[in-house]
Amino acid sequence: MLDVPLWLWAAFAVTVVVSLAVDLLAHRKAHVIGFKEAAAWSGVWVGLALVFGTVVFLVLGATPGVEYTTAWLLEKSLSVDNLFVFALIFAYFKVPRAYQHRVLFFGVMGALVFRGIFLAAGVAVVSRFTAVLFAFAAILFYSTYKILKDEEDSFDPGKSIAVRLLRKVMPVKDEYAGMRFFVKEAGKRVATPLLAVVAAIEAADLVFAVDSVPAVLAVSDDAFIVYTSNAFAILGLRALYFLLSGLLDRFHYLSKGLALILSFIGMKLILQASHKLFSTNIPEIPSPISLAVIAVILAVSVVLSIRRPRPIPRQDTLPATQDENGVALGPADEQPPTQKTEDTGDPPKDS
Repeated sequence: MLDVPLWLWAAFAVTVVVSLAVDLLAHRKAHVIGFKEAAAWSGVWVGLALVFGTVVFLVLGATPGVEYTTAWLLEKSLSVDNLFVFALIFAYFKVPRAYQHRVLFFGVMGALVFRGIFLAAGVAVVSRFTAVLFAFAAILFYSTYKILKDEEDSFDPGKSIAVRLLRKVMPVKDEYAGMRFFVKEAGKRVATPLLAVVAAIEAADLVFAVDSVPAVLAVSDDAFIVYTSNAFAILGLRALYFLLSGLLDRFHYLSKGLALILSFIGMKLILQASHKLFSTNIPEIPSPISLAVIAVILAVSVVLSIRRPRPIPRQDTLPATQDENGVALGPADEQPPTQKTEDTGDPPKDS
């Protein structure tokens, strides 16, 4: 484990808290996030991550610096799958575009907490039971198989455990009430669909953590490296979603690239565990090589997607693209029951 000075942990915590506060203040009013705004915020989050990585490099050394950068880039690439699920959830609940940032803001806050818990548990288990790395590798190989065979588990937002639990705890109304999560009706507090969307986002992140946590633990087993790299990758998810919104389908080779990354990380885990358990003669994959492999696979996937675009389906097979709020929709027969989504409608009784 690295000997991380307390001030570096404090600097990380202050950076995250201040960044979230500034982000929240900048988006306190509901509005549609445009491409330029999303690009600017993406630049901010990437810049913060790289600056912090430079600090890690200078304070902790070259190896931790490379491990941080590798883990950050790995988590950033794996989070692309999250973006597709975000689009699916927003379409299912017909979330007005002006409210989507608020949903993702609270989703990110929850992800920071849950990822911290999972990563701490993962680090503790790996430090005591090295053989668990073989199980982690098996998880990554299975995920690779599902992606390559197009057998990824479908995610139904309406059947999410989190959403079902929410509906059991309190009633959820059908109409949005601005950016509010709760309103009062007949003297009782009820949830708005916006809270159900946050619950679905959190549930989706828990699912993706199954791949993400084992993958990042292949890069480093140090709690500081794995959590800070994950945190900065997660913080940039919102801006990345709005930046790539509407363009996700164009990067159709990216899923294949992610499958290759997962399989590579799975092999890295096997070598790492074998080196520790069986023989030191079994080589490990150095972090600089891991960083280079991940970067090359991502670059090739993006370039291939641009040079070989997906064939355009016949006009009669195209789904409806947007509703009146600009939210992407699927085929009409796959849509949930119609919900009223008034952008400006305030509830008769505010909480």
